[in-house]
Amino acid sequence: MKLVNAAEMREIDRATSERFGVSSITLMENAGSAVARFVLSDYPQAERVGIVCGKGNNGGDGFVVARKLVEAGRAVRVLLLCDPEELRGDAAAMFQKLVQTLRPLKNAPLIVRDASGLDSSDGAEIFAADVIVDAILGTGFRPPVSPLYAAAIGKMNAASAPVVAVDIPSGADADAMRPRNASGNAARADAIVTFTAARPAHVFAALTNGPSVIAPIGSPPEAIVSQLRLNLSTSFDFAPLLAPRTRDANKGSYGHVLVIGGSLGKAGAAAMAGFAALRAGAGLSTVATAKSVLATVAAFHPELMTEPLPETEDGTISLRALGPSLKALLERKTLAIGPGISRNADTAEFVRGIVKRGGTSALVNSEVVDMVVDADALNAFEGSAGQLNGRRGTLVITPHPGEMARLTGLSIAEIQANRLEVARNFAREHELIVVLKGHRSLIAAPDGTVWVNPTGNPGMATGGTGDVLTGMVAGLIAQHPQHALEATALAVYLHGLAGDLARESVGENYMVATDLLRFLPQAFAQTRNQESGEIRLHA
Repeated sequence: MKLVNAAEMREIDRATSERFGVSSITLMENAGSAVARFVLSDYPQAERVGIVCGKGNNGGDGFVVARKLVEAGRAVRVLLLCDPEELRGDAAAMFQKLVQTLRPLKNAPLIVRDASGLDSSDGAEIFAADVIVDAILGTGFRPPVSPLYAAAIGKMNAASAPVVAVDIPSGADADAMRPRNASGNAARADAIVTFTAARPAHVFAALTNGPSVIAPIGSPPEAIVSQLRLNLSTSFDFAPLLAPRTRDANKGSYGHVLVIGGSLGKAGAAAMAGFAALRAGAGLSTVATAKSVLATVAAFHPELMTEPLPETEDGTISLRALGPSLKALLERKTLAIGPGISRNADTAEFVRGIVKRGGTSALVNSEVVDMVVDADALNAFEGSAGQLNGRRGTLVITPHPGEMARLTGLSIAEIQANRLEVARNFAREHELIVVLKGHRSLIAAPDGTVWVNPTGNPGMATGGTGDVLTGMVAGLIAQHPQHALEATALAVYLHGLAGDLARESVGENYMVATDLLRFLPQAFAQTRNQESGEIRLHA
């Protein structure tokens, strides 16, 4: 799903009406209906709903919400922050429909023209509702917030009831790429319902601690055009990669992953990566590791094949492994290197050699090795990141912020403050795919395209989850080598979704990396079977 900025969203709405024949009033009806459905589904016990409306189209959406909730039997009070004569176009039409609906109930909207009117008993009743709907300002807002709107926002922020924002919390900048600073002129939101496509702020600006719903309201995919080169990963984006397997398939049809990693005391990392490749659908998976830890790796999963490599005195892979026998081992495989491999100096030199040569075809005849580089294999390039280049073939790196800091020479704070720019610039300069892990993991391609991942949770902040991701990325690229970017984005999406499913079962505090492997089949099934419709993001 494309992310769009505020100007692009206005153009999408215009094109939907002018080119595709969906009237603007129909879009407004559908938008308000989506918000009403959310209130009814997520707050089923809420009998009293206060709806605070501005004079623009956001207020028009709010009038629809009110009408739909009245029809559903809820006790609704509407606060309009302007003279009704100031309403224009679709908003004016929807206000008249609302008035007609409320007239038999003798429940006229409360009209407030200045801040003092908010302190009336009727105003207090609205802000004391079970749920408040914020329909004051939407995506098209530009500062400053008027004194009346600011006062109403202050009342909402002080209320004890949950606040559901229509489109975006009032006063927020829809194009913001970073979390906003606390401001008395910005509304809080316990949930957001937006329409057609997310704006950057919905994904990056931490606008709510609750869900954000993206509801389709009638714009066809052809109308959704953006120059941001930002995509929000959704299950619908990956349908081509999740098609059923052919009846005559065999294990050779789905690729062979080679994991190079592991060391004395860190055998589990390589084993988890190797098994994750199989769980992600690869036909075969081999773990090549230091000879003395091979038996430990082999004991984890009988489905894994293993290969011993020469080792150092410390029980890590030796530079001597970079020889003719490795050429045959790499042939026709997707390489994942790094899990548990250690920072031994001899091992680090081995890593630099295999990554550099594997990407320039010196090891495998004329065939370039697709590879995923993670963990201490990335740390081997500290101070020499220029050697990481994917010009000749697919190269994916999966750093966490600390590893990215070592690659770039930036501080972790600088990485975290500029995640999008850092990932995008590194991918472009090194001609590779960057998976910058963390909240809203980013998958950046050399052409500037970035996928933003919405799945995952803090329970995944535990040792080994990154090794599982490395194996999954390699496993999906092995199956879809011509679609490496999409395969990588899918791996990150499924990885986070498996973590979300594990959280539901075992809780955030108790999750371990192998829980992801246990819930990965369920994550695949849920992604494959997801019906089109609303998208729900979690904070």
